[in-house]
Amino acid sequence: MKNVLSLALLAALPAAFAQQSAYGQCGGVNWTGATTCVSGYYCSYGNAYYSQCVPGTASTTTSTTAAVTSGTTTSRSSSSTTLVTSTTTTSATVSASACPTAFTSIPAQSFITNMNPGWNLGNTLDAVPDETSWGNILTPASVFDDVKAKGFKGVRLPVTWADHFSTGSPSWTVTPAWMDRVETVVDYALARDLYVILNVHHDSWEWADFSASGANVTMIEEKFVSLWTQIGTRFKCKSSLLAFEPLNEPVGTTEAHGTQMNRMNMLFLQTIRAVGGYNAQRVVTLVGLGEDSVKTSQWFEFPSGYESQPWALQYHYYSPYMFTFGAWGATTWGSDADKTAMEADIAGMRANFTDVPLIIGEWNAFAANTENAARWKYYDHLMKLGVKYNTATVLWVTGWDDLNRSTHVWRNEVDVNIVISGTKGVANSLPDSTTDTSATTQSSSAFIFHKVSDAVSAQTLPFQLNGNTVSSIKSSAKTLVAGTDYSVSGSNIVFATSYLSTLYSATTAAGILDTLNVTFSAGAGSQIQVVQWDVPTLSTTTSKAVTGTDLYIPITWKGYNHVAAVRALKADGTYLFDDWTVYLPALQQARITYGQYGWDSSNVILWAAVQTAVVSAGQATTFMFEFFPRVPGNSVNYTLTV
Repeated sequence: MKNVLSLALLAALPAAFAQQSAYGQCGGVNWTGATTCVSGYYCSYGNAYYSQCVPGTASTTTSTTAAVTSGTTTSRSSSSTTLVTSTTTTSATVSASACPTAFTSIPAQSFITNMNPGWNLGNTLDAVPDETSWGNILTPASVFDDVKAKGFKGVRLPVTWADHFSTGSPSWTVTPAWMDRVETVVDYALARDLYVILNVHHDSWEWADFSASGANVTMIEEKFVSLWTQIGTRFKCKSSLLAFEPLNEPVGTTEAHGTQMNRMNMLFLQTIRAVGGYNAQRVVTLVGLGEDSVKTSQWFEFPSGYESQPWALQYHYYSPYMFTFGAWGATTWGSDADKTAMEADIAGMRANFTDVPLIIGEWNAFAANTENAARWKYYDHLMKLGVKYNTATVLWVTGWDDLNRSTHVWRNEVDVNIVISGTKGVANSLPDSTTDTSATTQSSSAFIFHKVSDAVSAQTLPFQLNGNTVSSIKSSAKTLVAGTDYSVSGSNIVFATSYLSTLYSATTAAGILDTLNVTFSAGAGSQIQVVQWDVPTLSTTTSKAVTGTDLYIPITWKGYNHVAAVRALKADGTYLFDDWTVYLPALQQARITYGQYGWDSSNVILWAAVQTAVVSAGQATTFMFEFFPRVPGNSVNYTLTV
C-alpha cells in the first residue's frame, strides 16, 4: 500500500530534499519552491523577487574570476525604480581553467580602437521572426571575408532572441538550434580576427520594454537574467575579440526609466560574471536609455562594484533625423551650422565621459533616402569627429544598402571608402552641393545633369578637394584625358563640351548614361553619375482616397529614379501633415516624411496612413512628387479626392 505522509512533512519536503533544475527559480519574495540547485549550479540572487540556478558554486569570498557582485548588490522595489543597496556580497568561483583555450585580456580602449571602423550585420540575426525574414540570405562565412577585405576591423552582431525561446516562464530557454546558429556566425567573424560585439537587440521592444504602461518589470528582469545566463554560458570561453552589449536601444523617456536601465546593466554584469569562464575579463559595451547621447548623458551611471570589468559606453547616432531618413524634404546637409551641430553632439558625449572608451554602435545616412553629395559630406565629417574625439564608429547596414552578400559586390562603394579613409584620418575629396537653407533649388557635383532638348555645353562641378589633387577620371569606356576631356580649375572640375557630346545629345533618351570614377592623390575616390533627364509621367493623376489602403501609382521614370520629396497640400492650402514645417526652409515646407511615401522601379507610393489622413481631412489633397535634379518643374502632381 502507499505510504501516507502528514501535511507538515509534505510541506517540508521541497526545502529539505528537492533541488531546482538548471536556470530554474530558487528564491525570491513569496517563493515556496526549492532553494537549492542541482549539482554544478548554485542559487544566484537576481533581485528581491527572483533568484536563479546558474552554473558554478556559491562563495562568500571575493573571486577575481567571476564575481557576482563586489561591495554591494542592488534590489528593486516592485512599486518603484529606486535602487536599494544591500551589503550582501557573493561570487561565483567558476574557474576559467575549464575553458579549453587561453585568454589574452584586452583593455576596453584598445578593443574599441582596434575594431574601428566597424560594420553591423543589420536586419539579419536581429530580424523578426527569423534570420531571412527581412530579405537577407542566411549569413555565409564569406560575408566576413568581404567586410575584412574592405577594411572594416570589427563587426556588431545584433541578435533578436524573442522568437527563439522554446518554453515560457520561468526559464525562457533559447532553442538549441538558434543558439547554435548565433554561435556559428560569431565564430565566422572571430575566425577572421574581427572584433565582435554580440547583443540582445529588438527584444528591447518585443518583451523588455520596462517603460511600457503596466510593464511587469520583475518578469522582464527574470527573463533578461535568464537570457544572459544562457548567452554568457555559451560564449564564456570565446576569445577576447568577443564583447557583449546588454540591450539595444532600451525604451524609455524618464529619469526613472534611466535608473532602471542602470539596473539592467548591473544585472547583465552580475549574470555574465556568475557563469564564469572569461566573462569577468571580457570587454562589455554598456548602454544608456535609448542608446542616445542625450539620455545617456543625463542618466547613465556605471554599476558600483564592477570596476574591474573592462567596459566601454555605446551610443547611436542618426542625427539630424530629417536628413538621415530623408524626412520632410531635408535633402541638403553640410552647412557650417550642420557641422557645428554634429560636433556639439559628439564633443558633448566626450565631455560627459572624458575617460570612458566611447563607441557609436550604429549610425548612417541612408543611400535610399539621401542625395549622394550631401550624404558623403555627412559621412566624412562624422569620421573626422570620431578621430578628433577618440570615438569609434560602427556603420549600420541593412543588407541592401552596401554589400550584396550573394554577389560579394559593394553597392555605394564611395560611402564605405569614405569611412575607411576617414577613420585613418586621411582627408577625403568630396563633391560639393547646396547647403544654403534659403535655396529653392538644389545642386550637386555628384551628378552631371542634362535635360532632354537642351543643347550640350561644358559643365563645371565644384569639389571640396581638401588639399588633394585629381589623379584620374575613368568612364566605363576609357580613362579621360586631362586638358582635353576635362580640366581642373581651382577646386572645380570642368567637363568639356566635346567630351560630353560623346555621351549625350539634346535627343538622347533619358536615363543614367555613365558613371565616372574619380580618384585623388589621397583619400577615397568619388563618383559622378551622368544623367539625361526629363520630367517623369504618371499613368493617372487622380483617384478617390481609400482608408487603410496603400496606393501604388504607376510612373514612367525619365532619368534618375529617385523621389527627392513629396509636398501635400489640402484644397484650402493648408498642410495635410505637420503644420510646423511652415517654419522650415522653402524646400521642406509642407513636405511629408519618410514612411508616408515610397517608390520602386515602376511606381511612386503613398502608404495607407496618407489615404486615411485625406479621408479624415474631408477635402481633396494634392501631392507634388519632386525628383532630382531638384529644380522648379521637375515634379508631378497627384490628387486624392474624398
